Amino acid sequence: MVPTISPFVWVLGRILGSMPRACTVRDVVIAEGEPLAIIAGPCVLESLDMGLAIAGLLSNACAEVGLPYVFKASFDKANRSSVSSPRGPGLERGLDWLAQIASEIDVPVTTDIHDPSQADAVARAVDLIQIPAFLCRQTDLIASAGEAAARHGRGVNVKKGQFLSPAEMRGPVKKLAESGCDNVMLTERGTFFGYHRLVNDFVGLGDMMAIDVPGGSPPTCFDCTHSTQLPGLGEQTGGRREHSPLLARAAVAAGVNALFLECHPEPSRSMSDSATVMSLADVPDLLTMVSRIRQATAGNE
Repeated sequence: MVPTISPFVWVLGRILGSMPRACTVRDVVIAEGEPLAIIAGPCVLESLDMGLAIAGLLSNACAEVGLPYVFKASFDKANRSSVSSPRGPGLERGLDWLAQIASEIDVPVTTDIHDPSQADAVARAVDLIQIPAFLCRQTDLIASAGEAAARHGRGVNVKKGQFLSPAEMRGPVKKLAESGCDNVMLTERGTFFGYHRLVNDFVGLGDMMAIDVPGGSPPTCFDCTHSTQLPGLGEQTGGRREHSPLLARAAVAAGVNALFLECHPEPSRSMSDSATVMSLADVPDLLTMVSRIRQATAGNE
């Protein structure tokens, strides 16, 4: 599938290197000219029933405002502040749950990997492989994800490290291309601002949206919940979840191709990122707002 412009113009633009590329996630096309894609779900898989309930509600909410939806949840939270922090159901059970959610709710699904050995199994089970921000420069992980994605017809979403400039994201894109994968998306999730603070540089976001790489700029996603983190505060990361809608509105107005958010029925009881996940009940109103912003700014980026 290609964006809803003339196929001839799209192919010619790709050949000449002047058109952004698309990231295809099953039947969802994430690209300039396509509807804003929503990637959302709980931070970590806590139970199959909860995953099904969240995916069902979000799928319906996205359908009501005409936005394509991809369910996200982690089977393992390997990057934790404390060794005692809960991590999730693990690879085998987690991938089984994700497959059931994908089948029963009829939505594409995505999850993150932390080790090259996980890449092939994850690529068989999900539609989009996510590379965590802290691991975006790990060559073996990137290469394994790219090879597995190419082998199984999947996409790869690379989160920009908090320690990288937008221009440095050329590196992961190049590594993926060398591994056979050009079905790629990049995600902004905040940049370190001294200790215990992340900020969002919207000029830098614009730079990443126009990153100069062979084959054209990959689509760009904005993570509005992790961007509110206050890292390194004790054994649990802090956060300012109340500002997630503000950042989401700004990013959509800036022209991002996808919006990433984590949510939970009871945020304070979330097994992971309880300070930043949005309340599930607040997400439908946010989706209505960003859909209206997208409609108002379409063609004006």
